[in-house]
Amino acid sequence: MTSKSVSTAVLSAVMILGFTQCVQQTNVPQQQAPVAVSGLKLAYVDVDSLLANYLFYQDLVEEMTRKEENYRLALTEEYNKLQKEINDFQNKVQNNVYSSAERAESERNRLLKKQQALEEKSRQYSTDFDNEGAANSEKISEIVDNYIKKYNKTHGFDMIISKASLLFADEALNITAEILDGLNAEYKSDNK
Repeated sequence: MTSKSVSTAVLSAVMILGFTQCVQQTNVPQQQAPVAVSGLKLAYVDVDSLLANYLFYQDLVEEMTRKEENYRLALTEEYNKLQKEINDFQNKVQNNVYSSAERAESERNRLLKKQQALEEKSRQYSTDFDNEGAANSEKISEIVDNYIKKYNKTHGFDMIISKASLLFADEALNITAEILDGLNAEYKSDNK
């Protein structure tokens, strides 16, 4: 039996004993002592810090920001042109420039269709942008997960968890810097 199996068996026995005592003494409030599991090698990663300093993530954020700004500029330009056409149309209607009501109605319908197309273009962009963001998040997650698995092959941790789910952990268990250094080194070597 391995030390991990012994630890698991001991933990199970302690949990069963604790449950049995709790059932037998339901009227007596109990304070439970923390259960220490020896032999487990644990570490954690501060994902927020990791992402804030991961070069690939920074490049993706920069690329997405640039795409969003370029699109917003182009969309704003198209909206401004449309607004100018609408203003011109309204001036012509007020000045009775159109030869017939049908001609004015035709121009109004053309502008409405143009406005609807522009709104659809904006919605489609938003959807595409959200999908690209989700794909990028999935890609980052996959890269980080794969690197942590690779890292762990040489370090042998039983568990590596996210700091976000911790209430307290000894700073000595923090491997964020090591993971970050490795990820950045791989990213730099892939982009040479």
